Amino acid sequence: MINNKLLGLLGITAKAGKIVSGADICYEEMQKQNIKILIIAQDASEKTKKNFIFYGNKYNIPVVIESTIDELSRAIGKKNRAIIGIKDINLSKEIQRIISGGEIIGQN
Repeated sequence: MINNKLLGLLGITAKAGKIVSGADICYEEMQKQNIKILIIAQDASEKTKKNFIFYGNKYNIPVVIESTIDELSRAIGKKNRAIIGIKDINLSKEIQRIISGGEIIGQN
């Protein structure tokens, strides 16, 4: 259930133009402090997970490991995306709320 809510919110976020995806652009945006939360696919390579967890800690950006590459890619309408950076603070807070077991704002 959490997974479906997260994927739905990622789709909305993508349509709003508030995400970046892919390792290179996410890293660049992390350096600029433009990413508010980073989502890594569960089936991303161990090296990718290790590197982006390190960068998340370095730049003080929350990192979430959730869903699969296929699920994340489908949610944002792209192919083969293991890394997604959310650029909007309000949407990143909502994603954190969903992951921690809360509900989406405006839903009962």
